[in-house]
Amino acid sequence: MITMSIGGDLTVNRIGYGTMQIVGPGYVGPPRDHATAVRVLRRAVDLGVNLIDTADAYGPFVAEDLIAEALHPYPDDLVIATKGGVVRTGPDVWIPLGRPEYLRQALESSLRRLRLETIDLYQLHRVDPHVPLEESLGELEKLRQEGKIRHIGLSEVSVAELERARATAPVVSVQNLYNLATRDAEDVLRYAEANGLAFIPWFPMATGELARPGGVLDAAAREHGVSPAQLALAWLLHRAPNVLPIPGTSDPAHLEENVAAAGIALTAEQAEELTAL
Repeated sequence: MITMSIGGDLTVNRIGYGTMQIVGPGYVGPPRDHATAVRVLRRAVDLGVNLIDTADAYGPFVAEDLIAEALHPYPDDLVIATKGGVVRTGPDVWIPLGRPEYLRQALESSLRRLRLETIDLYQLHRVDPHVPLEESLGELEKLRQEGKIRHIGLSEVSVAELERARATAPVVSVQNLYNLATRDAEDVLRYAEANGLAFIPWFPMATGELARPGGVLDAAAREHGVSPAQLALAWLLHRAPNVLPIPGTSDPAHLEENVAAAGIALTAEQAEELTAL
């Protein structure tokens, strides 16, 4: 599998695994099938995935607990990236909360759930419009200096916010919504590429829309002899060398299909044709 570096010292394979899909409906509560959720996490690592992306808000807390149950003690090369700074009050409800004291509490709680002393990549889940970004990032930088965070990342930010954050703390990654059909974050991707930051697109397959039979990728995928999901991931990998997709699934077969996308090489012409779709 092709690799990349995060923060200059974390070497990861360029297909990660996102845990958003292994919790309950509306991203609240336990998975429908606990045993399968554990099996998918273990299988991801068996297949060579060495970055698991999660958040305390998934469940909430459920995904982090599942990771520890399935994978602890962790392989030496496994990078666990989690996020804090969002409060859940119900299904599909996400409320930013970036107060420094809350972020410290969230980080400490994630450390306990994940059974870690240091989190490799801790990401501010959302910018809180009621808290200056410098205050939120300043607290994460304090936690980094205390050794509780190895690297700091951001999620769903603009270029201007990214620049403000980097003036306060060393940021190594950004995670924004980005896929073949949704490219509003193109400027953030290019900024990240130019400045040596990892770009982690979430919903890389538009929650399955790009992978559905009869969809925009269906005919092109048949021409390539791959699945639509694999083609959507291959396009992302071709987009820039700092792109690290984190497709999530609760289905072991879909997991294997997603990971196999790392072996699909597109020519520049093929990538351009997909972009035009």
